[in-house]
Amino acid sequence: VQLQASGGGLVQPGESLRLSCQASGSIFRTKSKGWYRQAPGKQRESVAVITSGGIRNYADSVKGRFTISGDYAKGTLYLQMDSLKPEDTATYYCNVETYLSSSWGQGTQVTVSS
Repeated sequence: VQLQASGGGLVQPGESLRLSCQASGSIFRTKSKGWYRQAPGKQRESVAVITSGGIRNYADSVKGRFTISGDYAKGTLYLQMDSLKPEDTATYYCNVETYLSSSWGQGTQVTVSS
């Protein structure tokens, strides 16, 4: 499956953004699907992931501020990001894992700065 991420941008602290990821096909049945991020000089980290059982796992740093959702049959995945902080600045990637493959979007830049 091919993934196209969008929705990044430059915002001020406290503002919101919604990232979107459009897959080339359904992402209804997957091993996992989610969002990751990588800040300059840091390793890529998990932000919000939905497991095959539908459990949503969030990084501690974003709990209560970020929400993952989507229309999986239509191949869309969203990340609603509220109360953004400067430390949320990173390139955000969507990911879909099946039992046969792992797919990554191209990344979308989120910059939180006053």
